[in-house]
Amino acid sequence: MYVVSSLAEETMVINVFCGVVSGVLSSSMANPTDVLKIRMQAQGSLLQGSMISNFVNIYQTEGTRGLWRGVIPTAQRAAIVVGVELPVYDITKKHLIGSGVMGDTILTHFISSFTCGLAGAVASNPVDVVRTRMMNQRVLSGGPMYKGTLDGVMQTWKNEGFFALYKGFWPNWLRLGPWNIIVSFTAPGSQPAVV
Repeated sequence: MYVVSSLAEETMVINVFCGVVSGVLSSSMANPTDVLKIRMQAQGSLLQGSMISNFVNIYQTEGTRGLWRGVIPTAQRAAIVVGVELPVYDITKKHLIGSGVMGDTILTHFISSFTCGLAGAVASNPVDVVRTRMMNQRVLSGGPMYKGTLDGVMQTWKNEGFFALYKGFWPNWLRLGPWNIIVSFTAPGSQPAVV
């Protein structure tokens, strides 16, 4: 089954929808590995041993829920990143070409990619901060720190200030910018016309 039968029927809405769905599904399925990575990075000596032994430790002490901790903000972050980056890339590129400022060149794709990486980082960083905190918390007794993503955002803002939601912003952008540049030059059909 195809969403569109030809490339001519493809629209930004369809692309964003497909990107959001694939981002949500893939990030949700990979969530246990993300929890494991965040725990091993943040807790250092508290989690010792191999990846497998740490995985088993989380499962034995927290159960399946421990491995899926933070899956909702993880899926939300994936949806936000794709939902923002695809249209920003497209709009930036079309504006640069349509305004006559630039043609369909390498520089146009570079600027569009770096801009969409910036937009993705600005939009997703608050959810990323909350997601990391939710994944890093071990709920062995009592309830979780946050009831959900919105509660986490509001508590962080209230207790630490607005800019606490942008902790790690620069590394986030410096990761998303180059990643988008590489994708724009390697994805089929997205290369500049003039190389």
